[in-house]
Amino acid sequence: MGKRIVFMGAGAVGGYVGGHLARTGRDVTLIDPWPEHIEAIKHNGIQLSGTQGSFSVPVKALHLHEVQSLYKSPVDIAFVCTKSYDTEWATMMIRQYLAPNGYIVSMQNSINEDRIAAIVGWGKVVGCIASNIGVDAFKAGHVMRTLQPGGAAYTVFRVGEVHGRITPRVQELVEMLQAVDSAKSTTNLWGERWSKLVINSMGNGISASTGLNSKAMTELQMTRRLSIKLAGEAITVGQALGYELETIKGKPAEKWTAAAKGEPAALEEIEASMLAGTKNMTEAGRPSTGQDIVKGRRTEIEYINGLVAARGAEVGILAPANAALAAVVKRVELGEIEPRPENVVGL
Repeated sequence: MGKRIVFMGAGAVGGYVGGHLARTGRDVTLIDPWPEHIEAIKHNGIQLSGTQGSFSVPVKALHLHEVQSLYKSPVDIAFVCTKSYDTEWATMMIRQYLAPNGYIVSMQNSINEDRIAAIVGWGKVVGCIASNIGVDAFKAGHVMRTLQPGGAAYTVFRVGEVHGRITPRVQELVEMLQAVDSAKSTTNLWGERWSKLVINSMGNGISASTGLNSKAMTELQMTRRLSIKLAGEAITVGQALGYELETIKGKPAEKWTAAAKGEPAALEEIEASMLAGTKNMTEAGRPSTGQDIVKGRRTEIEYINGLVAARGAEVGILAPANAALAAVVKRVELGEIEPRPENVVGL
């Protein structure tokens, strides 16, 4: 019998990855608090579309009140794909249905492994970064990919243990995820995590506060240069915290910090690279926090730009652009101001 896999959170990332794993014959169950989404999946399967093609995939799905049925078939691998602010309750809910050797994989934005470990213990936690995957649960039962697959050119999934050793379960997850897109094991989970946070900090808050999609905010010089400034701050904080950062969108961290300081050659190189990246974007693509604003949902900005500023304060490194942007997004989120490009002028 194959491993029993559940996705706590079956929205954009969870629905897309879980749907593709089910398409390959894996025993997958999708769990989500969005009732219409789960009902649509129950009746019609999950509909996957976008840059990897279109598929209708029959897959098991459960409402939250149905999760108790898992006691009959304990879970081997539980992917937590919720927003960061939902991490604790999602972990607590699935913990009691884990098989004796079962474990939890955080496939989320931000850094949540420590919060999961506080509930299930460090030995039952694995981290997985989904980098530049570009997915959107745009309506009930449907998930669309808006970025081109990474394939051989860019590794989308990076799987690692909190202690840095490569274990059989990490290798198992890598093999499993390669059916969705490129995947690798990593001995540098924490550096990978912070590197992904840098990328998230560059676009999520800008999209949420301006209303621009990923392509438009890259093409507009004002928001493109704000992205570079945000990246520079986040990299500086991460390095002060002792993380060994990976390349950021294909460029070394030092190149980004140089560009953020306005060094002409570095700035020209980074901007050219960012603009070249728009060729892989569709007009429908926007970061998850921008999607949240469109859908009228709470964002996780305090776990992205807000986290950069908070962790920076802990080590005496200011991140004023990240802090200011997080504050603007909260105002948009609360309905105090409308999303528009003017909101980020001067940040």
